[in-house]
Amino acid sequence: MEEDIVQALAVLRAGGLILYPTDTVWGIGCDATSAAAVQKVYDLKRSGDKKSMIVLVGSADQAARYTGRVPDVAWQLMELADKPLTLILPGAAGVAPNLIPDEGTLGVRVPQHNFCQALLRRFGRPIVSTSANISGQPAPVRAGEISKEILAGVDYVVSRVSEGVMTGRPSSIVALGEGGQIKVIRE
Repeated sequence: MEEDIVQALAVLRAGGLILYPTDTVWGIGCDATSAAAVQKVYDLKRSGDKKSMIVLVGSADQAARYTGRVPDVAWQLMELADKPLTLILPGAAGVAPNLIPDEGTLGVRVPQHNFCQALLRRFGRPIVSTSANISGQPAPVRAGEISKEILAGVDYVVSRVSEGVMTGRPSSIVALGEGGQIKVIRE
């Protein structure tokens, strides 16, 4: 896993794209603070949908650094979640502008995955996470399901050795309003 982390860090720092396992499915990732890197992801996926990409962060504290107004209920939801949970939080800040939808929100998840946690800890910034597929196609659960086009479009592919345990399903998504309103987007 160490070699994968070193290689992935070099690519992320250079503004490139990685193909990596997460706690849910295989994903395409980049430095979430780099507009040029985020654009490369949109181009590879053939998508401009700002609502389709979230960021992974290493901790709830890091999530707070990239969203200006975290409702108190967010901390409770993160603590109580028994499966991968993405929170759509108000007040996106400090990430690439082309990652932020018109509503000014940011989807964040703290993954419970060894490789992701180690990478996030050492990178120190959020990493884009979007399924490793062309928009509209099924999300790959295992490395062998990733299309040749996606494989050819990234700068580094993390080895299967770092795959770890994945749910094989997208995360639950809950949107939180500034006043503590809760809206379940996907269970």
